[in-house]
Amino acid sequence: MRQMRRKSAQDGPLTDDELTALDAWWRAANYLSVGQIYLMGNPLLREPLLPEHIKPRLLGHWGTTPGLNFVYAHLNRVIAARDLDMIYVMGPGHGGPGPVAASWLEGSYSTTYPDVSQDEAGMRRLFTQFSFPGGIPSHVAPETPGSIHEGGELGYSLSHAYGAALDNPDLVVAAVVGDGEAETGPLAAGWHSNKFLDPRTDGAVLPILHLNGYKIANPTVLARIPREELLDLLRGYGHTPYLVEGDDPQTMHQQFAAVLDRCLDEIAEAQRRAREDGVIERPRWPMIVLASPKGWTGPGVVDGVQVEGTWRAHQVPFKNAREDDGHRKVLEEWLRSYRPEELFDAEGRPVPAVRDLHPAGDRRMSANPHANGGKLLTPLRMPDFREHAVPVPSPGAGAVEATRVLGTFLRDVMRENMATFRVFAPDENNSNRLGAVLEVTDRAWTAERLPGDDHLAPDGRVMEILSEHTCQGWLEGYLLTGRHGFFSCYEAFIHVVDSMFNQHAKWLKTTNGIPWRRPIASLNYLLTSHVWRQDHNGFSHQDPGFIDHVVNKKADVIRVYLPPDANTLLSVADHCLRTQQYVNVIVAGKQPALQYLAIDEAVEHCTKGIGIWPWASTDDGVEPDLVLGCAGDVPTMETLAAVEILRGYFPDLRIRFVNVVDLMRLQDDREHPHGLSDAEFDSYFTRDKPVIFAYHGYPWLIHRLTYRRTNHDNFHVRGYVEEGTTTTPFDICVMNRIDRYNLAIDVIDRVPRLRTIGAHARDRLRDQITEHRQYVRTHGEDLPEIRGWVWSGGSGQSGQAGPVTAGADPLREPEA
Repeated sequence: MRQMRRKSAQDGPLTDDELTALDAWWRAANYLSVGQIYLMGNPLLREPLLPEHIKPRLLGHWGTTPGLNFVYAHLNRVIAARDLDMIYVMGPGHGGPGPVAASWLEGSYSTTYPDVSQDEAGMRRLFTQFSFPGGIPSHVAPETPGSIHEGGELGYSLSHAYGAALDNPDLVVAAVVGDGEAETGPLAAGWHSNKFLDPRTDGAVLPILHLNGYKIANPTVLARIPREELLDLLRGYGHTPYLVEGDDPQTMHQQFAAVLDRCLDEIAEAQRRAREDGVIERPRWPMIVLASPKGWTGPGVVDGVQVEGTWRAHQVPFKNAREDDGHRKVLEEWLRSYRPEELFDAEGRPVPAVRDLHPAGDRRMSANPHANGGKLLTPLRMPDFREHAVPVPSPGAGAVEATRVLGTFLRDVMRENMATFRVFAPDENNSNRLGAVLEVTDRAWTAERLPGDDHLAPDGRVMEILSEHTCQGWLEGYLLTGRHGFFSCYEAFIHVVDSMFNQHAKWLKTTNGIPWRRPIASLNYLLTSHVWRQDHNGFSHQDPGFIDHVVNKKADVIRVYLPPDANTLLSVADHCLRTQQYVNVIVAGKQPALQYLAIDEAVEHCTKGIGIWPWASTDDGVEPDLVLGCAGDVPTMETLAAVEILRGYFPDLRIRFVNVVDLMRLQDDREHPHGLSDAEFDSYFTRDKPVIFAYHGYPWLIHRLTYRRTNHDNFHVRGYVEEGTTTTPFDICVMNRIDRYNLAIDVIDRVPRLRTIGAHARDRLRDQITEHRQYVRTHGEDLPEIRGWVWSGGSGQSGQAGPVTAGADPLREPEA
């Protein structure tokens, strides 16, 4: 920005020249925004508007856009004046025309998309593509330079902004919060993020509450409470709020410039005190409340009805400009009110007064590298996960808490990456057995601390708040700006972020097709405290359905892993932390469980994703009578126990035992890059033999993944079928018929030759189920033979302890 001498200061901090330049830029952005919504021709109004100049289908949202443009113009001023490193997070869901217009004015849009040039032809293309087939969405999207927050992510702007600020000490994140968005639960929790920001090592977030009064058809709550009550609410959140309110542009420019300067001075001083004077306390970070009319500078009255300042300005203020001569006249008058002849030259380029307002190079918010985080991404320094391996002298013994073992590995990852890696959990890090990370860091906390608090410190790197939304938002903001993270959560409650996962997966899918978007680190979930070990908390805590939700998304962005023991969990976690552009879902229990594979065997098994366990099989060199398959730690144990039962009753039964770690191996290779070919699938599951499959989640997902397979009609899947209560661990399995007894009965019923000889065994197994039920209801715990069960080795033909696997190498795939 050009430095200009102040002519007069009586009305505020802006000189006359600065005020003129700011207002011109704002008018230009507003003009371009209206043009995107309405026009497909005559972009500079060189002739009167005709019907063919108007889009046949009008989409987009005007109401919030002029306020967003107003803020953007002022942020450009301070970025240039102070040489700030700043990005713009736009919470209002559909103010998309604004940031698109801003990036075009800054030149970054034309650099990114040369066909949308900074001239009349490019402006026409800019207008036509908006909400148009083959064009761009009506909201801020991955296609928009400078964006890390999509319009569909209503309620997450603050958590994304704070995630971006973590470990970015020089970054200021301007987070515009819509007053409709402010009514959501995630946003309400997001205000508390300021209790986790360390002014010494983190950047700053400047929240700007855009108070323009209405949603689609209703007033907003925060606009209809007394201003002092609103300011008290924001003070209660720990902010110092500054109100800028009005509708006169010149007055508002001066007021907003003064408040913005004051807020940035306060941010700089808080950081100076922390970094130079060593003051360790939570600042009362400043924020701005911008109260401006809905649809500011738009048409006041249309068809005798007030539009500006009402809910009618929220979307398209009037929709018949193509067919209605009166509406078309209103549109032309509206567009000409911005005086485009003063803003764009004869070729359609921004005039110097507009073009020179914005900062240069990477300081432009639309070109800031933090908004294209893959540019800044560096690989994690990874310790050797094998050093954390659990000894497995023989399979099926040695109860170990798998996630506790994982915690020691994450501790070492943290130690090696103290500025680029964080772990996130909704108050569950220790509950999920990941407490070892606290040996090298603390929990982030800048609120009050009391004697006896556990590992709380301003510079802690474990992010915990009892809000899944906030944890997910922080993590997404952290990843999108080029860092790495790990999110652990109780399985049943990860559903709280279903919508957030949706949006992030869609972001990844879209950015895979945008060459200038660089790959970011994968979003890694650990789902634990899972359905089969939530017997103590009961039915409300029993839900494995997040996997089903995840599998709905595109195969090129989702991965699902169900490691059966600690060593396979280590191998899977190591892989996931190295990947980019995925959502990796890992499901693993935290309770003591049997171990099956030594570390080298675990790596081999995880690398293949699926394998025959020969020590649990009796079909080596012969045709099997059936296949017993499993995916998940408890299903694996119950299936192994069923194998032992069946060997005892039917020593000559030929069993093939197949364990699945990478769930997407079950889908065919035409649908998922990890999928098995039909020939490979048949080599595991045969073309015509019964397959009894014990699955961690809802059984119909396995049918959905395998429905094209030759032998699908012979697949019989056991899983969670919504039977739950407060009971014992084994009783949950029995209630859902995934237990060893029901699995063995299923085999007797499915293998033809056992139907005639297995009646006595079947009857005895039914008796054992009855005995179990009576015992748990009398004693409150599982039978001793259930609690103490370990794999005895049975009469398997192979003496090997490792898996036999075949096929491609999906897990160790090339990093994106």
